[in-house]
Amino acid sequence: MFNPSKDQVREFFCGAWKKHQDSGVLTPLESIAARWMVEHPEYHSLLDQPEAAKAQDFSVENGQTNPFLHLSMHMSLSEQTQIDQPIGIRQICRHLMMKLDSEHSAHHQMMECLGRVLWESSRTGNEPNMQSYLEELQLLI
Repeated sequence: MFNPSKDQVREFFCGAWKKHQDSGVLTPLESIAARWMVEHPEYHSLLDQPEAAKAQDFSVENGQTNPFLHLSMHMSLSEQTQIDQPIGIRQICRHLMMKLDSEHSAHHQMMECLGRVLWESSRTGNEPNMQSYLEELQLLI
């Protein structure tokens, strides 16, 4: 399993953003990232400053959202729905997109479920419970 460091994740997003801004050739993964970065203009100034981005601490205690975690979750959900893994997530996402009239809004709701299943997995040291994840997602539609 790919397990990049905090700095590697931030370098990836900042690098992909720079390539996008410069109209450079993006890898498929960078294209997905750029798509979600465009959707989040509130992150653009941070993405323009790779060194500051690497140094910044995003504290939940201070009510801060980690933009790199947020963008990573968008990418995860994009991949999950594209390959329909766990099986059924593509259909759930389609229903939620129709309900909310927005893929972006659908992702934001789905992120809550993804975050909970990942937190629980981290807390217990077990693999993420995909059945529980799908059941939570199903409640959204």
